[in-house]
Amino acid sequence: MLNPTYRFTAIACLFAGVLAGCDTQEGESAQGGEEISLETESHAFTGFVDRTHAGRAIPEVELVDPAGITLALAETSGKPVLLNLWATWCAPCVVEMPLLDDLAGEMSQDLRVLTVSEDLQGADKVVPFFETHGFENLPRWMDPDNALAFSFGGGGALPLTILYDAEGREVWRVIGAYDWASDEARALVAEAGGADG
Repeated sequence: MLNPTYRFTAIACLFAGVLAGCDTQEGESAQGGEEISLETESHAFTGFVDRTHAGRAIPEVELVDPAGITLALAETSGKPVLLNLWATWCAPCVVEMPLLDDLAGEMSQDLRVLTVSEDLQGADKVVPFFETHGFENLPRWMDPDNALAFSFGGGGALPLTILYDAEGREVWRVIGAYDWASDEARALVAEAGGADG
């Protein structure tokens, strides 16, 4: 078990890095700041594909939803997984959400899209956000201890989206906002192959 002082310092460092990487509104504090609106925000899709981590196993991290249901990521094999780390205070994350919702609905037979909130306030932020925007195909998973963010090295930018094949091995990751409605996105997702059997 981590020393509480070390854990607090590690979390503070992680979010300092996340804040530096995520494009937020000028003068607005990220954690605890105002929620970004889909209707008023526009953001360029500046995300890029990184293949340097290809072959790594999906992290052995447990997620939780607002009802307290848990999901062990390591037990999601059998179908490719598109794992997206996001937060309500992250402008490019919010811009991506409806695109990911559409992708999840369109590709539900061949791909499992898992959106994971990194909001420190957890369900207090996630539930109202989903209720306001009415996403029909995205899960409300949360990473309350930031274990998932730490498993990716901490200090990374949001959004971060990683594609895993049906065996739970990383294919690529996209760092930053990406146009998930594009033909290029469909071609990238196809690299994971279909579900087994």
